Amino acid sequence: MSTKNDDLASAIFIDGGERDPIRLAARDGRRTLPKRFYSKAEAAPVAEGFAVLLDGKPVRTPARSALVLPTLALAQAIAAEWDAQGELLDPNTMPLTRQVNSAVDGVAPRMAEVEADAVKYAGSDLICFRADGPDSLVRAQTEAWDPLVQFAREKCGARLILCEGVTFHPQSPEALEAVAARARAHVGAGAGSPFRLAALHAMTTLTGSCIIALAVALREIDAEAGFAAAYVDEDHQMRVWGADAEAMARRERRRDEMRAAARLSALAG
Repeated sequence: MSTKNDDLASAIFIDGGERDPIRLAARDGRRTLPKRFYSKAEAAPVAEGFAVLLDGKPVRTPARSALVLPTLALAQAIAAEWDAQGELLDPNTMPLTRQVNSAVDGVAPRMAEVEADAVKYAGSDLICFRADGPDSLVRAQTEAWDPLVQFAREKCGARLILCEGVTFHPQSPEALEAVAARARAHVGAGAGSPFRLAALHAMTTLTGSCIIALAVALREIDAEAGFAAAYVDEDHQMRVWGADAEAMARRERRRDEMRAAARLSALAG
């Protein structure tokens, strides 16, 4: 039988179906945050893997599923987020916990659907759409994105078609299948697969690029470089027009989500 504290531990992450990290953060910022009800968070082995215990009681997901992690390192990282909470429990400061909840409740039951949703981004991948001016933006895109196009060709077997201006060229079926195969190989099988796929999907939607997400997941680049590549156009606009404080705050929340997804990918085994 669940206790009130068990229910509270999972309820603070219930998202009502929302998947946009910025809307989630804004909504969570309006919540009345619950008080911390435990003194210690720790990782512990269980039959299927590793659990996070709050004063000896296992954490559950918002859907009330057992939160079982595939590696001790991941469980310890989740426990550290819980242990770092102050007097109030703030889900905005627990991005890794949010993402493992999504992996268990949202990704594991529909792996094929989530994989297809991530891979479809390659059909109109951010790095394939190039500006025809000004020269400074063209150079910035070339420097950031050409190595990723090379990565797609050499490490994924996908020869991507680049578009300039407003012209759109669909990617070949062979290129899309090559990206799908590389993603599938990375996700693999076993207990860690939903977590790797959740991380890949999160990075894809955050950047608008399955190629950037794969490059981070396969450790060709780090999360900071991947995030910077996704914001080449916005950075150029800020240099020209200046930065907006609200937009920068939203961007930092996305950066936190990107870091958490990259960390999840690395820790999932």
